[in-house]
Amino acid sequence: MNILLINHYAGSVHHGMEYRPYYLAREWVRAGHRVHIVAASQSHLRRQGPTMAGRDRLAEDIDGIHYTWLRTPAYAGNGAGRVRNMLAFVARLWREAPRLAQTFAPQAVIASSTYPLDIWPAHRIARLAGARLLHEVHDLWPLSPMELGGHSRHHPFIMLLQAAENHACRHADAIVSILPRVREHLEARGMAPHKLHLIPNGVDPDEWPAAGMPSPADAPCREALPPAVAALLGRLHAEGRAIVGYAGSHGLANALDTLLDSAHLLRQRPFAFVLVGAGPEKDRLRRQARSLGLDHVHFVDPVPKRAIPALLARFDIAFLGWRRQPLYRFGIAPNKLLDYMMAACPVLHAVEAGNDPVAETGCGVSVAPDDPSALAEGLARLMALDPRTRRALGVRGRRHVLDHLSYPVLARRFLAVLAQETHHA
Repeated sequence: MNILLINHYAGSVHHGMEYRPYYLAREWVRAGHRVHIVAASQSHLRRQGPTMAGRDRLAEDIDGIHYTWLRTPAYAGNGAGRVRNMLAFVARLWREAPRLAQTFAPQAVIASSTYPLDIWPAHRIARLAGARLLHEVHDLWPLSPMELGGHSRHHPFIMLLQAAENHACRHADAIVSILPRVREHLEARGMAPHKLHLIPNGVDPDEWPAAGMPSPADAPCREALPPAVAALLGRLHAEGRAIVGYAGSHGLANALDTLLDSAHLLRQRPFAFVLVGAGPEKDRLRRQARSLGLDHVHFVDPVPKRAIPALLARFDIAFLGWRRQPLYRFGIAPNKLLDYMMAACPVLHAVEAGNDPVAETGCGVSVAPDDPSALAEGLARLMALDPRTRRALGVRGRRHVLDHLSYPVLARRFLAVLAQETHHA
């Protein structure tokens, strides 16, 4: 099968996020299919962009996947520059539609950008090629900028996004959603009930230690930790401290303020809090920790992706937090939770959402969000467990991911959707 996957922000293991398109495409290539990813040259998610060298289009093969990068303007933040970047990519894709339909001859076209505007050029390509059309939902747009950013439903860009979402719901042959509680929302926008398929985020098992699952301190890894990070974690364990770790972006949505307030409540207990990563709130969080005298809170620079297994193997408890936000009623699908689970690390989860993967899989303890006392109590409950019982929570999470959420498993499920008959209008 020839599969054309359109994702503005698609990356790879060489470029950085977004990883999902790469991992799915790699599995499809391994299964004997031809895959063509079309992405924009500029993305705020990637660690490294493609080298365009002034070209409007760049073709590149990565691990058997054919990429086409389309040049788009640079931007920063979530303002007008990002909107111009989106519109430039969609307009360029519309103009490229006949060429893509003719030269690649796709049998399935997937519109997969976070925002839904790419459904129109994807639909055009599918009609020209006689291909099956799929729409993949990452976040609900325009609902996300409306509820998180306070934008009016009457704003012209919001109205354009809503028209695109409606078009996707009515005209796509199938809709794949990462979020688990979207059915009612999408049906209200014209989706026929039979179209929806839930395929969450996943992990690549090859990037993790073998499934024999040795004790965390002895777990093999793909890349060693930076020496300074290894020394810090080793010293904290030697002091007899239980390490509560977080690895990921330091933004408002990650609820790290609540974690610091909880650390203040537990300052007389033998905990150490290690926050690894970068983000817009990191400097402010550092100042907050200093003002509270939190000497047992440590901020660490990001580590390479291949060193994440070695990092998480040194955590006693992994933290994942959310702010209380009505938008989460449609469910959550955090990538970092899958990393925690693959590391067999028990998870402390501060959440109020349409789903709770930690509670559903029994891989940790869930507490209410935005509540430092509840967080402190949850940490105390986890550390009150004997080490074998606590370890069993992490093992349960890892087994669930390997059985249900590895990319080889998810790619086969996606292929089954792609293989259905074409009937879009």
